[in-house]
Amino acid sequence: MKHHFGDFLDRAGDYWTTIPNRERFAFIADFEIANKDEVKILTISKNQLKVNWEQIFDCPNLEELTLHDPSKEQVQAIGKLKKIKRLRITFFRATDIEFISNLNNLEELILEYVSGFSDLTPLSKLSKLKSLHFENLRKVSNFDGLKGIDSLRYLHIDGTLDWNQPIENFEFLKGLPNLEVFSLGFIINKSEFPAFLPILHLKNLKKIKIGRATFKTNEYAFLQSAIPNIEGCSWDLCWDYQDNFEFLGKRAGFVKKNNPILKVRCGEFISAFEEMKKQSETIIESYCG
Repeated sequence: MKHHFGDFLDRAGDYWTTIPNRERFAFIADFEIANKDEVKILTISKNQLKVNWEQIFDCPNLEELTLHDPSKEQVQAIGKLKKIKRLRITFFRATDIEFISNLNNLEELILEYVSGFSDLTPLSKLSKLKSLHFENLRKVSNFDGLKGIDSLRYLHIDGTLDWNQPIENFEFLKGLPNLEVFSLGFIINKSEFPAFLPILHLKNLKKIKIGRATFKTNEYAFLQSAIPNIEGCSWDLCWDYQDNFEFLGKRAGFVKKNNPILKVRCGEFISAFEEMKKQSETIIESYCG
């Protein structure tokens, strides 16, 4: 599925200043740039003439770069841009992402449809990185490489409508002490309940964004027990949707609005959810000692 260039960055707060996806082509460097000192944002791709895209190295105040369907030469060359603060890479196949590891001033990073690599460890070297957006990283399933990015405050992990991003486990959250926003899109959880036990280590968490059918019901009960006052941690247990009331959780089922025992079915689900929360509270108490 080709990228639609929608803007999926949560622009509340100060996490993102990167331009919206749809604006990328307005900054493409396909002509001679006269006022290079004034340039702060550029886009390059493999279809450009070398003489044009290499102008990025002559723009001393360049802060933001989009590599849209770039060549290997272009990707490797960005290691010279030590002052870059914001980087977006889309449609690229890489055996590794070491080329990012020495961009010491990088604050915002977006990787969309970047495949071929599986190790995120190079990102742990970026001491100023505050915001990460991952979308459709085909070979990645283990996110432990993010551990140690103490500066990271925003993290979004996503797949697409036709492919769910696998996540082996959420142990990496233990290594992100200053994370404030944790967002998940189309993903597959590979770990057993309680998958979100590591979220108890996020003392600065302010907001989560998780769809209501992404996890089994007991994971939502755990989250409501573990982080009850966090923004986004409130889902309708019986969601009014078209002709049904849909229960919270992956494959949790639904009840028709015209069902004569509608209230009974919803009541049973709510009671079961409350019992799940009690079980979660026991697990949390035991884990926290």
